[in-house]
Amino acid sequence: MKTYLFIFFLFLIFNKAYSIETKIINKIQDEIITNIDIKNEFKYLVALNSKLKNLDKKKILNISNESIIREKIKKIEISKYYKKIEITEDYMDFLLEKTFLKLNLKSLNEFEIYIKGYGLTLNEVKRKITIDALWNKLIIKKYISQININENQIRDKINKNKNIEVKEYKLSEIIFKVENKEEIKKNYNKITQSIIEIGFENSASIYSISQSAKTGGDIGWISENSLNNKIKKSIDHLKIGETSNPIILSTGILLLKVVDSRSSKPNVDLEAESKKAIDYERNRQLNQYSEIYYNKIKKNLEFNG
Repeated sequence: MKTYLFIFFLFLIFNKAYSIETKIINKIQDEIITNIDIKNEFKYLVALNSKLKNLDKKKILNISNESIIREKIKKIEISKYYKKIEITEDYMDFLLEKTFLKLNLKSLNEFEIYIKGYGLTLNEVKRKITIDALWNKLIIKKYISQININENQIRDKINKNKNIEVKEYKLSEIIFKVENKEEIKKNYNKITQSIIEIGFENSASIYSISQSAKTGGDIGWISENSLNNKIKKSIDHLKIGETSNPIILSTGILLLKVVDSRSSKPNVDLEAESKKAIDYERNRQLNQYSEIYYNKIKKNLEFNG
């Protein structure tokens, strides 16, 4: 009941938003960001992660502002490589399904009704999904040759354990940046305190530089066979609800929360499990390159506002 009341309250607030004066908050080259854009971004982010509604207004607006800035920068960059900001219908259907299944919705129709409750349209959501999809396509094009995965080692590991019960983890992540080693402890302590005060999901929305920040850091179910030894050792002793110590990556520091765990049945499909593990490792490395590239282009853009 509380959730529906909150959605209704949001609907009233943002209906009024369209009657107020539109003001330009930021300008990034030819792209402008208005107060209405930020309010609309807030609605989108809360639809993806309802726990954001528990944050104070200032934090919510900061998260929304940073999120829309990131989207505009991605749009500027992909426009250099793609004449039209569009993807195929089949791929859009696939990405929409991934989105609504994460929200525990069963169909596109349910999803459309759900986002309407937040004052959003399906076309608005499709536009955002398209920008992220083309950005990811660009990152793959630029960095796929630099991805280093020992596929034979992954297959051998899974084959060795195919008749042994394997543990799976439902994980959430926070990836944060540091300039030097001295900042690791300082930022880790700050984020840990934030997790205590407002929860892991909201802290991910505030501090994480990963794409998963939009969904509170959620990265779903991962088999232990999909994890490299460094990450596996960091979480295999954790209980449900606990967070790992800092894990050092090339683009930042990773924190993982074990949301849930389970044991999978033996006699797994070797090829299917190998593909999952390889895809996970490839995506993990591509996400690192994505952040490197984003920071690089951001430095060269003109900001006003």
